[in-house]
Amino acid sequence: MQLTGRLLSFVSNSAILLGIALGIGGIVRGGSLFIAVGTAGVALKARRLRKFDFYFPLVIAIALFLLALALPHGR
Repeated sequence: MQLTGRLLSFVSNSAILLGIALGIGGIVRGGSLFIAVGTAGVALKARRLRKFDFYFPLVIAIALFLLALALPHGR
C-alpha cells in the first residue's frame, strides 16, 4: 500500500496530536516518540520540495526520538 500525500498528512498530524495529548497526560516518553514519528511523516511529505524542508524536520525527529529513548525515568 502506497501512502498518498493526504493519508500521510492525516497520519502525521494524528500522531503529533496524540503525542501532545500523551505529554500533557504525563506520559512523556510515549508522547515524544509519537511527536517524533509525526514530524518524520511531515518531513517525508516535503521530500520533493527544497532540501532544507526535508532534512531539518527529519533531523529534529531523529534527535527527539533518540532523546525520548534516553530519558532516565520516562513513563
